[in-house]
Order: sequence, then C-alpha cells, then structure tokens
Amino acid sequence: MKFNFLKSTVILSIAALTALAFTTFTDRWQSKLVTLNPDGSLTYHPDEQGNILPDFSRVGYHEGDKPIPDIPVVKTVTAPADGNGQQLIQDAINEVSKLTPDANGYRGAILLKKGIYKVPDSLRVSTGGIVLKGEGAGKGGTVIIAAGAGKRTLLNIAGTGSVKEVSGTRVKITDDFVPVGTKSFNVQSAAGYKVGDNIILYRPSTENWIHDLKMDQIVARPGTKQWKAGEYDMHYERMITKIEGNKVYIDNPVVMQMETKYGGGAIYKYTFNGRISEVGVDNIAFESEYANATDDNHGWTAIAIRNTENGWVRNVSSKYFGYACVSAENGSRNITVTDCKCTDAKSVITGGRRYSFNNTGQLNLFMNCHAEDGRHDNVTGARVCGPNVFYNNTATKTHADAGPHHRWATGTLYDNYVSDGELNVQDRGNMGSGHGWSGVTQVVWNCTVSKAAVQQPWVSGQNYCIGLHGGKDAGHFKDRYDGYWEGQNKKGLEPTSLYIAQFKARHL
Repeated sequence: MKFNFLKSTVILSIAALTALAFTTFTDRWQSKLVTLNPDGSLTYHPDEQGNILPDFSRVGYHEGDKPIPDIPVVKTVTAPADGNGQQLIQDAINEVSKLTPDANGYRGAILLKKGIYKVPDSLRVSTGGIVLKGEGAGKGGTVIIAAGAGKRTLLNIAGTGSVKEVSGTRVKITDDFVPVGTKSFNVQSAAGYKVGDNIILYRPSTENWIHDLKMDQIVARPGTKQWKAGEYDMHYERMITKIEGNKVYIDNPVVMQMETKYGGGAIYKYTFNGRISEVGVDNIAFESEYANATDDNHGWTAIAIRNTENGWVRNVSSKYFGYACVSAENGSRNITVTDCKCTDAKSVITGGRRYSFNNTGQLNLFMNCHAEDGRHDNVTGARVCGPNVFYNNTATKTHADAGPHHRWATGTLYDNYVSDGELNVQDRGNMGSGHGWSGVTQVVWNCTVSKAAVQQPWVSGQNYCIGLHGGKDAGHFKDRYDGYWEGQNKKGLEPTSLYIAQFKARHL
C-alpha cells in the first residue's frame, strides 16, 4: 500500500520542523527500547519479560489506511434570519438519514452555510453515513450556538447497543504470560475461528490482581470507592489476521500483559448491533451562551461521540463550553479528531470540568489539536482499552494535568505533546472518588511540559517517559516507583515521532 498518510492527514507544526532543522546528526539519539533502521523499519528491544513498546499505528479513521473523504453535498441549509437553527439542522439530518447509503456507507454531506444557528437543546446524529459540513470554524464561518441555560451536549453522535458476546465462542488463552506488544498467543482451540473474525481480547480483573495493585487499600475519605473484582475487566476489540494451529494472530497488539496468576485471558466473538459508522463533522465553530465566567449551567460538550466507528471531527472550534470540544466516549472506535481548537471555557475551575479533548474509546486518534484555559486537555477516562494516540497537540493556560486521569487506562501514546502544564501517569490515590492507578503502558514520547510524574504500577506492567523536555516530579505519592525514564531534556530523539515512524514502518 502506498504511504499517503502524511499527505492526507498529518500537518507537522512549523516549530517541530524548525527543531528538526537545527538538530545536528551528532545530537541524534535513539531509545534503548526501539531502533529506527536506515530503511525506515523499526526494531523493538524487549525487557526481561518480553514486553515491547506496542504498535500504535492503527488508530484513527480506518486505521489511517484511508484518507478522510470529501463527501458530496446532498442537502444545503441556509442560516435563518432569526438565528433559530435547531429544527432546520435536525430536519436536514433526519432527511439525509432516510437516504440509501452508497457502497462505502455514505448517505451524503449536509452543508450548513455560513451564519448563526442557535440551538436551545441538542442536535442528534443516530444514523451512519452523514457528514455535517460548515463553511469555516472561524469568524464569518458556520457557527452553531448552544443557546440559553441547561448543561448538555450540543451535538450528539451516537449509535445504540454495546458489545455482545456470541454464546459458545469463548476460549481461554493457554500461555502463562502474554507480553505487551505481542500480536499473537495460543488458545485452547482455534477451531471455531477464521481469519477476519472480529473478536474481543478479554483480560479479567481478579480479586488478587486488585489486591496486589493495592486498589482495595485506597486511603479512604468521603466518597472514596475501592476497586472491586469484575469491575475492571478489559474488553479489547481486535481482528484475527492469521491462525496457525491454535496460535492466533491479531491486528492490534496486547497493551496490558496477561498472566495466569491474575486470571490469564480469553478471546470470544462479538456483535455490536446498533453501532454506526462513517460520520463526520467538518469546518464548524461551536459556541455556548453563558451567564458568567463560572457558570456551570450551559452548553457542556460541543461534540460527544458514542457507539460509533470510523468517523472524524476535523477543523472544528469550540468556545465557552464547560467540559470538552470533543469527547470520544464508550463504544467509540477508530475516530480521528484533527486540527481542532478548544478555548475560553466557562465553568467553575474544579473537578469534572474542562476536559478539552477526552477519550474513553479505543483505537482513537487526537492530532494537531489545541486547548487553552482547560484543565485536563488531553485525557483518558476509566477502564480505557488501547491503543489510543494523542499526537502533536498543544495546550496553554492549563489549570491541571494531561494524561490518563483515573482508573486504569491501557495503551496510550502521548507523542510530541507541548504544554505549559503537567503530564502525569501516576497513582492518584483517593483523588476524586478514588481514582487510584491511572494507567499502564502509557508512553510519553518527545513531549514538552513544565513537569511530569511517570510511575510504574505495583504489578501488571510499565509506563514510559522517553525524550521528555521538562522537569521530573515525584507525583502525588512520593514512595511510588519510577516508570521507565530515558533521555530527559536530551535533544535529538529519533524517531522524532513514534506514531509517525510506526505508521511509516507499517507501510514499507
């Protein structure tokens, strides 16, 4: 396959290119964990358990193998003279929803002409194949406003349903230890499977695992919730690429090591009836009305995406919301959020607010996005199944840290993130309602921040900080082990971007 990703979707910042131009050959260095070869391929160097840095390259819209398309317009909406746009836009969405999708699943684009569209409630896209397209996300473009009071999401993109296990298909993984980064393992019997099957890679949360992770021993304060067995089971969506006897190969890597002593792992077939796909949002400004700078009762999230795969949000801006520009939530998969801005948040500056670009889904990509005046600007939630990537994003005027926020995100890459705030991967203890360990297999690569805490969980793997420009912080708890640190404040890391290098290597 020809490599067209850089041309179609990645725009490196001028600052990054300038930094590369002034990095001499003698300044360049490589991590001990991965080597960039002269032909562009990568060699990974395992630790003593066999864990390697996972391949993050298959995130985003169609795993990056298809450029975000330009869908023909089938419906045009003109901004109303009185500004009342909710019914106009929703009627257009409903009309296009009834069209028959083409061979690629597209029904068509709805062009919202430049102007003001006030929405006192919410807009909903619940059918796949629809693109909302504006005429610019800046001044004089297409502006959709969350009008009046009421905490809500302005644009909901959501299918229905959830992962459902196909009865009788579950088989156990027989390997005593499955390392991070691998794309193969042995099962009891692969007889019921074939190449192309969509499966769940299942990793249970046993009582002894939670105890050894010390998440049943969080120092309690009012509202603190101890972790419980079964509540932290991980369900990773994967596809079978090859079968050799009872050895199964999958498209995306293991991002949390599986061990017999902690319940091992399993695979099973699944369905996800009701999930939608091929939904996009392009070139629109979203704003919220608000009463004052600390108003918590107004537009909360500009765009929320649930139960949706292979979609995108591109060149969108949001202003004055209390929570997020884009929140990729449960059931979201292979979503690309690119070239978006989240600024001028209005809310009390405290917990549960200002998560500028938020992710709880899997295989999602947030790229070339900027946040200003937020709290947790590039952030994941609880029980997040990776891989996921935040690449080439920036944040200024930050009020809190970026990184995995709470309760065990797995397999996230923070690549070339630049911020005046912190980026932390740590045990958050009784913060919030008992956030505890924020994650594992969190990779911080060539990022620039004021300071970072990157710690290793008691069990189940490692977190990595490679080529960080900024200070090192001891974290919320001073007695936790450091994660893997390498090359702090050392210029010239190669590859400059792990994500881009992995994507290129996959297309050699």
